[in-house]
Amino acid sequence: MRVHRRALLAPAVAVMVLAAARPALADDPTPTPTETIATTPPDQPEEPDLAEGAPETDARAPSDSMNYPNMPNGRGCDQGWYYHPTSKTKGYHKGVGVEQANYNGTSRTAKSAFTSEVTGTVGVAYAGELNVKGAVAVAEISSKFGVTVSASLTAKIGNTVTVDTPSHKTTYARYGVFRLKSYGYSQYVYVNCGKGSKKNVTIYTPHRVGWAIWEN
Repeated sequence: MRVHRRALLAPAVAVMVLAAARPALADDPTPTPTETIATTPPDQPEEPDLAEGAPETDARAPSDSMNYPNMPNGRGCDQGWYYHPTSKTKGYHKGVGVEQANYNGTSRTAKSAFTSEVTGTVGVAYAGELNVKGAVAVAEISSKFGVTVSASLTAKIGNTVTVDTPSHKTTYARYGVFRLKSYGYSQYVYVNCGKGSKKNVTIYTPHRVGWAIWEN
């Protein structure tokens, strides 16, 4: 048996072993993986223009603020940017620390144990014009799809997982955060209830802390 690390991913059938739905605190016992899901190799977000980190403040009002309808029934609207999620897709794994690997050169199935070696926090990432704080988008996504997502999750050092490695196979492991990929748009609403143009957004929101594990 020998343990090594690679910088690049290898194509293979994968198994994602998820840890607890919340990150372990420093004084928590080591979480035990509770769910195993057969999946494709753990992908990283594919958008080349992906921005890590949501805006800290709402964007300023756009300049196209005229020729909107009058206030309905004399009542106004709360002016500002709003985010509207429309659909969701699969989760993507964002690794914290280096990818780990273990090759089984024996003729029998062997156990491979992997331990996270760093602590890291993964936040919201997006492509497009988000224009609202990350917490605002997270709340809308949670409400729309009935899922638990967060503005950020922390993968802690010291989490360990043990899996079987078949004979003459290599098991790869990466600890980090699974982020839900969803689509939506930002839109500005004026005090007279007129609406600006829609700004499309693809957004990744932290969903679970856990291991992505696969072999070839």
